[in-house]
Amino acid sequence: MGLTAMIKSNFKIFVNFKTYPQGRGMEAVRLARICQKLGEEKKMTIIPVVQAVDIYRVRKETEVSPWVQHIDWQESGQHTGWINLEAVVEAGAVGTLLNHSEHRIPPGKIRQILKRVAVVAVAGNRFARQEGRTFQVMVCCRTLGQLERLVKLKPDFLAYEPPELIGGTVSVSREKPRAVEKAVRICRRYDMPLIVGAGIHSGKDVLLAKKMGAMGVLVSSAVVLSEDPEEKIKEMLTLLHC
Repeated sequence: MGLTAMIKSNFKIFVNFKTYPQGRGMEAVRLARICQKLGEEKKMTIIPVVQAVDIYRVRKETEVSPWVQHIDWQESGQHTGWINLEAVVEAGAVGTLLNHSEHRIPPGKIRQILKRVAVVAVAGNRFARQEGRTFQVMVCCRTLGQLERLVKLKPDFLAYEPPELIGGTVSVSREKPRAVEKAVRICRRYDMPLIVGAGIHSGKDVLLAKKMGAMGVLVSSAVVLSEDPEEKIKEMLTLLHC
């Protein structure tokens, strides 16, 4: 039975490998296998978010369907150095982050990418067709004001990540609970799943986010830089009773 068929919970864990040495090349494969293993054991959706250069490797060496950390708006052709939607789709990615605090893009470009995804992604992704999946987009927001504007673009997910908490040990669910609750209310008006990130590093942080109404968390350094990433993810899932 595949992972998709086994999932009982809509709550998702996105693990952003960023450009850490511990999350690229064969280390990316190792981490992706951990995501796959725990996802199957815990019946959770645990998604590795990898660099573009690691998509094909992770997809070939594991049974997990990776996301990519960023794509650009250019079509195929004379656009040297840009990360092309068609290329990541053909490599096996089934989703992407956009507008992360570490890679911001203008709202107009986000809109342009979303329009291209609607036309290009599924048609070119043999993995997506085989698994009945579509290519999804998570748009990241630094502030509630930005979230209120970008929710109108109707991506698949919105992420709320205050940049001052990214990479720290104080989570957004602890430091800004009222902001998270407001973000949830905004997203619910548009029937949009909210993902929260920044400083998420413990089971309590994850549980708080879920209790506030978030549909998932976006984590990175707490897992990728951990001496034991598998145990770290297990700890994050402990209080979810999965």
